[in-house]
Amino acid sequence: MSDLRNKYQISIKKMKVRASTLVFPFGTGAMIDLPNWVLMTASGEYWDKKKLKTIHDERLENVLRVRGFKSPVIRQDDDIDNVKKDEKLYMPFVQFPTWYFCPNCRSFKTLKEWEKDYKKAKGEDEVMRTPFCCSKEHKYMTKLVPARLIVACENGHIDDFPWIEWTHLKDHKKICDNPQLVIKTSGVSSGLEGITVECKTCNARISLSGTFTNSGKNEFEMLEEKVKNESKGKEKLVQDNFSLQCKGNRPWDGTKDEKCGLYPTTLQRGAINVYFPKIESSIVIPPYSDKYTKMVEESLEFEKLIIKLEDEDRENKKEEFIVKAINAISKEKAIDESVVKNIILRKLEVKEEHEECDIDKIKYKEEEYKALIGELSYDISNQADFKIIPQKVKEYHKSYLSKVVLIHKMREVRVLTGFSRINGPDNNIMDSDNEGESSNKNYKLIKPLSDKDWYPAIEVNGEGIFIELDEILIQKWIDENPEVTERIANINGKYHKILLDKGFSIRKITPKFVLLHTLSHLIIKELSFKCGYSSTSLRERIYCNTKDNGYHMCGIMIYTANGDSEGTLGGLVRQGKSDRLPNIIDSAIEKARFCSSDPVCIESLGQGRDGLNLSACFSCCLVSETSCEEFNTLLDRALIVGTLDNKSIGFFNNFR
Repeated sequence: MSDLRNKYQISIKKMKVRASTLVFPFGTGAMIDLPNWVLMTASGEYWDKKKLKTIHDERLENVLRVRGFKSPVIRQDDDIDNVKKDEKLYMPFVQFPTWYFCPNCRSFKTLKEWEKDYKKAKGEDEVMRTPFCCSKEHKYMTKLVPARLIVACENGHIDDFPWIEWTHLKDHKKICDNPQLVIKTSGVSSGLEGITVECKTCNARISLSGTFTNSGKNEFEMLEEKVKNESKGKEKLVQDNFSLQCKGNRPWDGTKDEKCGLYPTTLQRGAINVYFPKIESSIVIPPYSDKYTKMVEESLEFEKLIIKLEDEDRENKKEEFIVKAINAISKEKAIDESVVKNIILRKLEVKEEHEECDIDKIKYKEEEYKALIGELSYDISNQADFKIIPQKVKEYHKSYLSKVVLIHKMREVRVLTGFSRINGPDNNIMDSDNEGESSNKNYKLIKPLSDKDWYPAIEVNGEGIFIELDEILIQKWIDENPEVTERIANINGKYHKILLDKGFSIRKITPKFVLLHTLSHLIIKELSFKCGYSSTSLRERIYCNTKDNGYHMCGIMIYTANGDSEGTLGGLVRQGKSDRLPNIIDSAIEKARFCSSDPVCIESLGQGRDGLNLSACFSCCLVSETSCEEFNTLLDRALIVGTLDNKSIGFFNNFR
C-alpha cells in the first residue's frame, strides 16, 4: 500500500461502507456520497488483501481469463466478534471532486486551500477530518459543499471542472495571478443561469449557463477556439500551447494518461452517465458446484498454489508445485488424492473454446439452462451450491408450462469487469480483453485494477423458481398473429439503430424474448405484492434464443438477489409449488390487463429509454433496475394480454 502511494502520489481515505456496494453500484471509479465527503472508490491495488475473500467460479474464470475473484468482505477467520457476511468495513477511497464551496462566506476553492485555512485556524498539527470553513466571519465552523459539476471523457478519464479557466476566459479576461473564486446565487432562476462564479481578485464574472454541450459541439472546444481567435492582434489571454482538452486524469489509481486527445464533457456529479459499471453474472452449476470442488477451493494449500502460479519467475516449477499441492490438499481436507487431482487439473486447464476475447452472453447461459432442465448428468448427493427439484408439471394444470423447477440452493457470482463513462458498455458480450481494446469504438472499458489475475466480485447464496414455457405453443401464436411480429419489428428497428450507432454487437430481439421478459416482470411484481418480498430482493434471468442460434432456450428464472434471511429460508421456493404458482401467474396476468396509465400505455408505440418499450410503464410492468437484466427495456404488455383493438395477440388469452 505504501509503495503504491509513493509511486502514484495518491491520497487514500479509509471510510466505513457496506462491502457489497464496492462491486455495484459504487465500484472502482464511482463516486459515493458519504455523510461528510464525496469520495471515489480506489483501484483494487489499494484494497487490503487481508480483508478480501477469494471467490471461485471456473466457468467465469475461463471466460475472463483470471485465477479467481476477490470479495471485499470480512473473512470468517478474522478475530472479530459477531462477524456478519456483509458487515460494514473500512475500505480505501480517494478524494474526488476536490473543489468545495462554503454556503456562508460563498468562497469556492480546492480542498488543499481549505486545509491550509483549517491549519492556520486550528494549528499545523491538526487534521481536517470533516470539510469545514473556519473563516473568522463565521460564528461557527460551516460545513463545506462539494462542487456539483465535473468533467469526463469517453476514454474514462474524469476531472474537476476547470473553474478558474472557465470563469476568466468566458468573461474575456486573462487568468489573474491569484484567482479567488466565490459563488453567488440570484432569485431569478433555480437553474444554472441563476448561479454566478466570480473572481474577487480581477472581478471576472460569469453565469453557469452554457456549461453543457449545446448544438452538438463540445463547450470546451468552442471556448478554446474563441479565446485563441480573440488573442490574435491583442494582448494574449492564454499561452500558445493552451488547451482545454482532457488531461487524462484517473483519480481512482492516481495515474494519468498523457495522450487522450478528447475534449471533456461537463456532467452533473450525480448524473447516470458519469459511471457505467460492467457487471458479469454467473450461476455456479455442476460439476463446479459439488462439495469436493468447494472444499478444494476453500483450502489454504490451494490458495498458496494460486499465489505460486501467479509468480512468473516460478513458471518452470509449475508441475512440481501442482504435485505438492495435490498431496497437501488431500491431507488437509481428507479427500482422496485422485479426486483432488482431477479437480486441480480441471481448474488449471486452458479452455480452447474461450480463446476469443468476447463471449456472447446468450451462449454462456446455455450450460446453466441445461443444468436447470436436467440435461447435465451429475451426482446430486455431492452438490454443495446447486440443489434443484423438478416438479410434475401436470400438477400445475397450465398447458403453456413445459417445466417447473424449484431451486432450493444456488450460488450466483457477480463480477465487476470494468466501467465506462459518457457511453455505456456493450452488455451483449462478456468482455475478457485488455483495457481499451474492445471492438466498440464509442467507449473504453476501464479495468477495476491493473492486476489482471483477479476482479472484484461478490457471491450470493439464495433460491429460485425456474419456469419453461412450451416453445411450440409460442411459435404457433406468433405464426397466427402477424401483428405480434410487426410490434417487435418496431422495437427491433430502434434497438438495432442504437447498437449500430454505438458500435455494439447486434442481437435480434424476438417476440419470444419480449414475451418471456414481460412475464418475468409481472411475476416479480406479483411476488413482491403477495409474498412480502421487497422489489429489489428478486432478480430475473432470461433464457431465450432460437434453434438457428445455438441451443434453443425458452425459460425464465426468478431468484433471490440478497443472500440474507429474505432469500435463503425457502420462502421463494414455497411460492413455486403447484398450489401457489398457478395462482400467482394468473393474478399477475389479470393485473396486466389494466394500467392506471391506460389507454395511453396500452396504445403506446414507444416509451421508456430510447422508446424501447411498447405497452409498459412504471404503473404496470417496470421493476427495480437492479432486478432487470435489460434495465427496464424490451417490454410489451400487449403480448401478454392483447391490445384494446386486438385481444388475440395476447399469448395468455388462449389459456383463460
